[in-house]
Amino acid sequence: MRNWKHFVVVVVAMCAVVMPAVVQGHVSISPRQSAAGATEKYTVRVPTEGKVMTVGADMEAPEGVVIETVAIPAGWTYELKRKDDHIVGISWKMDIKPGEFAEFSFVARNPRNQEQIVWTLRQRFADGTVQDFTKGPNGIRPTAVVTLTPMSK
Repeated sequence: MRNWKHFVVVVVAMCAVVMPAVVQGHVSISPRQSAAGATEKYTVRVPTEGKVMTVGADMEAPEGVVIETVAIPAGWTYELKRKDDHIVGISWKMDIKPGEFAEFSFVARNPRNQEQIVWTLRQRFADGTVQDFTKGPNGIRPTAVVTLTPMSK
């Protein structure tokens, strides 16, 4: 019985140490709140938290979002994904060393008839792995959600 209690204490202690490292940062979008139908400048923050360099990030726009313009830091590249005449995604290519982050901005018009926007955010690493920062083990991550307030009339 004593060994079982010791095992539980060790597991709880390990979770207390590991979980904050897992929850920190991640690819996120801001602001986290905007108005339905508004034109908003959004910023995607891409940190490299581990030991493997980030080489890119991907963002897919949800249905109803209209991306109007894209800003890009000098020297880095991006590729637009289009459907018909609309931008539906952006892939940024860059090298972000461990312990550093980069931010990428774009201007988009929010949908008028939704209460939230859920963005698809992915980070690509030099070792070929890709991390999804939209869906986590507990569902949609809040760092990928923008809450929309109703339009003022």
